Amino acid sequence: MADHNVGFWGGRIPREVVNMAKHLKDLDKQLFRQILKAVVNALDDKECSGCMADIIEDNSLSEDKLSDIVSGMHELLREALRVPPSPVNKESFEQDLRELRIFEEFIADLSCIVFGYGRPALDASVTKHGPRLPKLETFRWRVDVAISTSSLSRALQPTILMQLTLFDGNLHQFEVSLSKFQELRYNVAHILKEMNDLEKRSVLQIKD
Repeated sequence: MADHNVGFWGGRIPREVVNMAKHLKDLDKQLFRQILKAVVNALDDKECSGCMADIIEDNSLSEDKLSDIVSGMHELLREALRVPPSPVNKESFEQDLRELRIFEEFIADLSCIVFGYGRPALDASVTKHGPRLPKLETFRWRVDVAISTSSLSRALQPTILMQLTLFDGNLHQFEVSLSKFQELRYNVAHILKEMNDLEKRSVLQIKD
């Protein structure tokens, strides 16, 4: 299969979305909206089994086609909700769906979910139930000089002791040599500069 690349995704479109787009031509508007409602309920951590049962009972789509549509729609919306909404992103989102030859009325419904008034509630639900790493609560450090050590190369060499306390209560303590700390400091500064340069590029700036 050939690669599909669009601006909104920033790379290859997920295979689930490509497969979904192929089957949407077999759907009427009512069935599309039934499936969309079930997927949105799933993203919002609401009951969706009843909706899916009605869809399976009332339509003539094969199980494979329905599975492709549901998984593709879920993947599309999940990925779209990861990007902060803006007029530029909405335009890009809709254009990218046109590239997949999705009907305009379906694009309007999907765009309404991603950029409509219900977006904040979906964002909160996705964030709450999505995978997260524990946040940093406290960070402590001090410089230490080893006077007595079994390694002559480390004698009287300064090291930096760091202690991280996370919100889940876990405590992490580690030691960094001065040279490694300088390397870390340089890499962080380099990344920050790259991010700053990237934000200045006009293609990424949000226009009023």
